[in-house]
This record gives sequence, C-alpha cells and structure tokens, in this order.
Amino acid sequence: MMRRVIASMLILLGTPIYASPPSVPGADAPEFAALGAYGVGFRSVTFTHRDQPDVENAQADPSNVRLIDRNVQVDIWYPATAQKGAKPVLYRGSLWAEPPLPPVAFTQKGIAVAGAPAAGRKHPLVIISHGYSNNPAVMTWLTENLASKGYVVAAIHHRDPNPYVVAPTTRAAPNFNRPHDIVFAAAQLRATLGDLIAPDNVALIGYSQGGYGVLTAGGATLDPAGPNMNAVAGGWLKKFARRSADADAIKVPGVKAVVALAPAGGAPSSAWGGEGLAALTAPLLLIHGDSDFTVDYKTGALAVFGGAVNADRYLLTYKQAGHAIALNPAPPEMRGSLWDIDWFEDPIWRQDRINAINLHFISAFLAVHLRGDESKNAYLNVATENSDDGVWNAPAGTPWGAYSPGGENVTLWKGFQQRHARGMTLLYAPKASD
Repeated sequence: MMRRVIASMLILLGTPIYASPPSVPGADAPEFAALGAYGVGFRSVTFTHRDQPDVENAQADPSNVRLIDRNVQVDIWYPATAQKGAKPVLYRGSLWAEPPLPPVAFTQKGIAVAGAPAAGRKHPLVIISHGYSNNPAVMTWLTENLASKGYVVAAIHHRDPNPYVVAPTTRAAPNFNRPHDIVFAAAQLRATLGDLIAPDNVALIGYSQGGYGVLTAGGATLDPAGPNMNAVAGGWLKKFARRSADADAIKVPGVKAVVALAPAGGAPSSAWGGEGLAALTAPLLLIHGDSDFTVDYKTGALAVFGGAVNADRYLLTYKQAGHAIALNPAPPEMRGSLWDIDWFEDPIWRQDRINAINLHFISAFLAVHLRGDESKNAYLNVATENSDDGVWNAPAGTPWGAYSPGGENVTLWKGFQQRHARGMTLLYAPKASD
C-alpha cells in the first residue's frame, strides 16, 4: 500500500510517466519498431524562400497580398557514429494553451547528439510535416527512430497562426503554405545535403494538416472548386489548382512513398476531389483512428484510400482512437490540464503503444519502397484484415514475448506478440492497373 501511495505522489509531482525517450520502444512493441543499428545525429538549418505571398497576414486587404522572404527552419536527424558519454539533445517547444491562456512550453528528452559525425552515405531522405500548430519536437518518436535505421529525416517547422483567435483568411493560410514549404524544403535539402542522401530516394510523411501537405506535395491535385480556394487570401491557392499553369509547382518530383496520419483535407468537402486523389501514384500508407473528432475518418483517410486508385495503398485503422495518434507521450509540462494532455494522448490508447505500432508499419513500408527490401512486405500483407481475428498456436516452449512469425497457419499479424495485436484493421488495395 505504501508503494502505491509513493508512486501516486511521484506522478502528481510531475515525474514523467514514460522514462525512456519516445523513440525507444518498450518491450511490448511489435518487432520492426525497434531502434536500428546507427547512432543518431542532429542539426537544424534555416532556408530562405524569397518573394513568397504573405497570405497569413493579409486580413486587412485580402485582395492585396504582399511578397515577403519566408524563413523555413528544418530539423535534421541523420545516421551517426555512436559516441559514448555524449550528451543527447533536449528538445524544446510550445503548444497553444486553452484560450485565453498563453502557450505552454515543454521539453522532451532525446537520443540524438547534436553535431555527431555522420555515418554512411546515400541514405534515403524522409521529409516530415507536422500537424497544425505543432512542431518537430512533438514527433521525435518517429524522427530519431527512423534515423537510427539509416534514413536522413528532415522535419519542417511550419509557422501556423493561432487557430483560436485568427480571421478565416489567416486560419486558411496553411492550406497554401504547407505544400509550398514541403516542395521548397525538399529542393533545398536535395541541393545541400550532398553525399549524405540519395536525392532521388525520397518519402514524405505528414500528420493532420501535414497529411494534407504531403498528399498534395506527393501528387494529389487540388480541386479548383475545393473548400479553401476562396478562403486563402488573394486567390493564391487557385493559382496552383488542377489544370492551372503552376499546378506542378507544388509537387515534389520523384517521391517514392507517402505516409499520411489522420490527414486533413477531406471535410467539409475534399481539397482534391476524386480526380485529384486519382493523381496520386506513389505507394501510400494511411493511418487513422475511426473515432477522430478533429479530422473525420470517413472523409479523411478512408476517403483517400478509396480515391487514390492509381496508388498501391494501405489503410491502418485504430478502433476507437481519436486524432492524437502521431505525437510523443505528453511531457511533464503538458500534464497539468486535460487540454494540454489532449494535444498528445488518446483517451483510450496508450500513446507509447500507438507510436510503436506506427513505427512498425512505417518502418516496414519505407524498407520496401525506399530500400527495395521485399522481405518486409510480410509485415504489411497481413493474413487477416481484422487484427482481433489473428491466431498463432505457438509451439510449447515459445517465449512469452516471441513475435509472430507469420506464414502457414499463422494469422496473428507478423511481428506482433500474442494478445498484443488488438483493436486494429489493415486494408490493402493495389493500384488500378494491377
């Protein structure tokens, strides 16, 4: 009883619930979530995008949008030589608090070492676009983990306006800025990272508003009659809609794979329409909770899955999960109110658990499409769409934490432990020409 009281007091005093950095999966993580063989290095760069329309600050006269030099900060994680005793990065960020309170600052422990010597060359490049009002510090569960597996991971700092106090034209600005930031950052990274990356081996990953961004920059064309065309100041979004002269200017050329988690853009009507989604041809992994009150599941990932008919595509669905499926577990500074916790964590699913499952599938998906490792298809082509139906009659003496081997007479999803592949579905559809 005394131990329980002490444990409760420690939680109330702010001791982190998760002791390890978010990029380090726990013992119940599926097989391919584990860290890779590399150490992780970190650095941050800023690129200047000249003469860009300032659609965010045009509320006084939305028809007259001035041009500005837009600074785009990008955090970069890369495979590095492990350094014993080196001090890892402590990430810092902030998120909007419940109005009218000021933003809440937080810190997040990592495993990366700033400026560590890079290891290897010609690594695939993964570009990440965070959710509205988020920042890269909330997605280190993904960035650090992928870098340990031999990817150069670049997460963009998108400058989003406060959605709780701004005018509609300002609130709509990210619909213009997201794909432009992604395309610009991709070009700059390809030009400046040199031998560290294979510039033609690129994947895009986005969450929520970032999901809209990577689907658009990854190939989906914007519907000229879409819901944000008249909302973005100065009609600037219309200049890049389908069949316009500049439609291809918001596309990253040569993308090999796209991952969209709880992607925005589907409601109240689609940003792309059926024709625009059909323009997606890169392999696609969609991840969404079916009880998302922020981005509707049916008009979100499920609609993208149905409309992207020219892409090989997967849809991983978390039953009863909401929108918080792509952030780190809430740091201590964000556990003081339900509003702050709800930025990070789902009311039902454990956050470290959902992150580990995401890592398992994203890692397998990227291994297939960026590394050509067809053996990892076994983790994606599951024997039963509903994870709850999976069965593995493991031989006597099998360790309790053993991973399902898949294969003949085993329908428990490969790489999951017994009793731990629960509450999910995984759908697959081939591209139309197959």
